[in-house]
Amino acid sequence: MSDPVVVLDDLRDESDELDRLVSELSEERWGTPTPAPGWTVAHQIAHLAWTDRAALLAATDAEAFAAEAGKALAAPDRFVDEGAEEGAKLPPVELLARWRDGRERLQDALRAVPPGARFPWYGPPMSAPAMATARLMETWAHGQDVADALGVVRTPTARLRHVAWIGHRARDYAYLVRGLPAPTEPFRVELVAPGGELWVYGPEDAGQRVTGSALDFCLLVTQRVHRADTALLAVGPDAAHWLTIAQAFAGPAGPGRTAEEDR
Repeated sequence: MSDPVVVLDDLRDESDELDRLVSELSEERWGTPTPAPGWTVAHQIAHLAWTDRAALLAATDAEAFAAEAGKALAAPDRFVDEGAEEGAKLPPVELLARWRDGRERLQDALRAVPPGARFPWYGPPMSAPAMATARLMETWAHGQDVADALGVVRTPTARLRHVAWIGHRARDYAYLVRGLPAPTEPFRVELVAPGGELWVYGPEDAGQRVTGSALDFCLLVTQRVHRADTALLAVGPDAAHWLTIAQAFAGPAGPGRTAEEDR
């Protein structure tokens, strides 16, 4: 995992990039539908603001977070949409201010967490660097939805290394949330970064392998693209199957995206 200061700085940069994308939008364009069914640009930003608040509670008030987590367990299929819907009803200027304030508070809180400390989350307990990595992954993924909705092509950056790392790290979780046994042997993942260098995860002699561009891999593990619409290559049946269910986020398995040829 990256140095905590580095990943927190990258989280801030990723958030600022998305902020620039939405800050000058008209109120009408905040209502633009995104690829996520039923979600507009406003829903995407509202979800990030809502999740930042949950992360802040987890890092600073475990009891309050436990109460929020209890609500999620009581309505696992609704709580994410309900949180986004509540925020999306706000005037855009108010929603934007809420998101900015919440993410800044979270930055301060995560920078203050003692090294090695862990706090609760919807999945496994998190350290501050792991939480920052997860927040960057979500910010990038929901930012992709916003960019797609607005017809903007984003330039991939080296910040994708955090998304790729958590995507590989969460391999077994994708099986767990589907009630499937995880493969017993490690995988090798080799990704070509935006700058042309190679990012590698897993032992060099692993029989199950995934290769391709870091962008394709990150889009896939955040379920922003269908497996058929990537150029990722899998060697071995377990690696091939993983690419059909991979997810880098905590919570129930999502339905994923429809392949372009089926739209």
